[in-house]
Amino acid sequence: MASSSESNPARPGAGVRLCALAEIADPGGKGFRFRDDGRIFAGFVVRKGELLVGYVDSCPHAGWPLATFDDRYLTRDAGHLLCTGHGALFTLDGAGASSPCLGLRLTSWPVEVRGEAVFTC
Repeated sequence: MASSSESNPARPGAGVRLCALAEIADPGGKGFRFRDDGRIFAGFVVRKGELLVGYVDSCPHAGWPLATFDDRYLTRDAGHLLCTGHGALFTLDGAGASSPCLGLRLTSWPVEVRGEAVFTC
């Protein structure tokens, strides 16, 4: 069964160019919003060194977006992802690292670098 983010008609299909790689700070993150027929899909991409990962922008505990401010997904030391709604931390591989998200995971949103740009997979 597909997750709600996978069945969301606003979720972009594979091969959609998101941005130039240089538009994502290292370390840093960048959020993306897509709309289709009244539906919204929110995702974000995080970059740290050679690591580039994408996630659905939804806290698995509360369902709201992680970042209160645009593109602010990492803690100050860039060691964790932060849900600013309640302060929960996630490892960069998406695993909950503090309450109330221990045992929960962010939903992956596959992305890849092609040349100097970031695309959906």
